[in-house]
Amino acid sequence: MNRFSITKGLRIFGWMTVLLLGASLTAQAAIDGITGTKNPDGTVVFNLVARKGNISTSDGDSFQMWGYAVGNRVQYPGPTLIVSQGDRIMVRLKNALPATAGNTSITFPGHQVSARGGVAGTLTREAPPDGATQVIYEFTATEPGTYLYRSGTRPDLQVEMGLVGALIVRPGGGPDPAHHAYNHADSYFDQEYLYFITEMDPWIHRQVEFTPASAVDTTKYFPTNWFINGRNWPDVMSPAFAKWLPTQPYNCVLRMHPGQKILVRLVGGGRDIHPMHLHGNNFWVIAEDGRMFSSNPGVSGADLAWSDVTYKIAAGRTADAIWSWNAEKLGWDIYGHAPGDPMEPGEYAPDHGKPFPVVLPTRDSMTYGPFYSGSPFLGAGGDLPPGDPGLNANAGYFYMWHSHTEKELTSNDIWPGGLVSFMIIEHPNVPIP
Repeated sequence: MNRFSITKGLRIFGWMTVLLLGASLTAQAAIDGITGTKNPDGTVVFNLVARKGNISTSDGDSFQMWGYAVGNRVQYPGPTLIVSQGDRIMVRLKNALPATAGNTSITFPGHQVSARGGVAGTLTREAPPDGATQVIYEFTATEPGTYLYRSGTRPDLQVEMGLVGALIVRPGGGPDPAHHAYNHADSYFDQEYLYFITEMDPWIHRQVEFTPASAVDTTKYFPTNWFINGRNWPDVMSPAFAKWLPTQPYNCVLRMHPGQKILVRLVGGGRDIHPMHLHGNNFWVIAEDGRMFSSNPGVSGADLAWSDVTYKIAAGRTADAIWSWNAEKLGWDIYGHAPGDPMEPGEYAPDHGKPFPVVLPTRDSMTYGPFYSGSPFLGAGGDLPPGDPGLNANAGYFYMWHSHTEKELTSNDIWPGGLVSFMIIEHPNVPIP
């Protein structure tokens, strides 16, 4: 067996083990990120260092990356910066990239930024690759929403190499900012998840290993790897901060209970358009680029929101979408109640007591997918054929969320990979941290 087969087998085994161990299959209600430290004057400070590192892809390969690090370890994408509306933000940047990489910088689209230190650049002040010179960027987070930050120095190369990340500004003028995207009830959510989409051209990264940045040609850009939160599928389903993915800490395991509202923060971190398709139900896009779709901002809420099943996330753009699933109008009771059975605490069953509309074929006549629990009822397992892996530990409903560009479902033309994740509808008794 060659190294590729061993590596791939270990990864898939690890991913399957995570799914089999229900207690390990966790997703946070809050997005992973950093909140910085506060100066005595109330300024929120982030200290970032541009460094070189490596990431793994689901086809068993490894690539050199540049990224924004907190401390000594680079990560891809950069740390998600989480702040509150009204905060005064200071980002300190040093450049510890190889000398051949040249200067680097950070821009914050959607914000009025002042910069000092370093040297003058085309878009903003830049840090030379000496590991010591500090550039300071300052701005006030005046509007809540989802944003990105990225290099403003030759972005065709540096963003491709990984110098990009997400910025989340939580609302400061409404109730419960931990469960609202904006200062209005229309932006309420029970769970939130980040969908930071990027792509990669491996040839550019190979050039960077042996060529000064000034000589790297990006005009023939042709990506063959695609990432959600810095990982390909199935690695996106592994735990956040998995030890075997040290420079790719963020996962994308989406979970909810029936009737909950899910906020999906979509970020186009690369340079292509990606049509992300959400199975199971329509979503409502309530905002783009940190601004709610409202005919009367602050009063009417998301009254101009629009509904669809596929969203084309463009380079440098962000969107906030609300998605929900509640079994309404399904025509049968997803919990398998008989007429007259009492509702269990926390259950949402608008078709309570209605029987499953068809008779299932015998077990030997069925083709079982790995996420089918053996029963059509939420939270109820059933008999599976001998040897079936039984990956659906909690007997939930799995909806595949993925790109509608077929090549983006691979890593370098190898399946599995690319822009794939799953929304898992869990029984109300299954805890979601």
